[in-house]
Amino acid sequence: MRALAYDGLALTGRQLRRVRNSPGLAVLTQMMPINMLLFFGYVFGSALAMPGREYRAFLVPGLLAATAAGGLMTGMFQAAADTHRGVADRLRTLPVSRAAVPLGQAVADLVVTAVGTIPLLLVALAVGWRIEGPAPEAVGAVGLLLLFRFACTCAGVWLGLLTRSEEAAGQLGAASFVLPLLSDAYIPTDHLPGWLRTLAEWNPISAVTTALRDLFGNAPVPRGAAWPVAHPVAGSLAWSLVLIAAFLPLAVRRHSRGE
Repeated sequence: MRALAYDGLALTGRQLRRVRNSPGLAVLTQMMPINMLLFFGYVFGSALAMPGREYRAFLVPGLLAATAAGGLMTGMFQAAADTHRGVADRLRTLPVSRAAVPLGQAVADLVVTAVGTIPLLLVALAVGWRIEGPAPEAVGAVGLLLLFRFACTCAGVWLGLLTRSEEAAGQLGAASFVLPLLSDAYIPTDHLPGWLRTLAEWNPISAVTTALRDLFGNAPVPRGAAWPVAHPVAGSLAWSLVLIAAFLPLAVRRHSRGE
């Protein structure tokens, strides 16, 4: 366990230095959700039945959840890049804990996400979003968001090790952009067709989005929804823990085998 902690800390530092050496990519990644907030908040908000400020309050938790789900794309691309460039093979020749490699990447991504969320929250406050719930629940919402990001990154690392190609990882990552669209992150699901509403409500992003809205005090939990949305905090925890339990061991095994 001590070796895992030491190696994991060292590899987390390596991933953070990678981000530091690519500031342009980091800034571009963090600017995307801010641009979406401004675009969706002022364009989509005028086309929906919600007033502009009310829609922006509805939208911000959805954007936070969608940004957390973006860990799937970043984890996939970074793992595929290390595999394609031979870095993963080099790490396997060193006396490094096998679990420390995917864990280090996921933890470093978590640190970058935590820091990068601050500008999005500041812009959200500037356009009218407010935390209307109790402070402990708001802190719990942030913790839930980071747990979901960690879970998505674990899944992305495994997929990146599986593809072994930066090009394939980039294409899969672009395809993952549709996942927030099949959720309640941007629009309410009340008026969707039955089958599409069911699909959206069983999307993990919907559970996390609804939990954030509830904990931040931005919107009540919808009635008559599927279980993960009707019980959003429990549903978000369940989805996150299932993703971690499923994909973190797979990522460790895939890295260890080097196939």
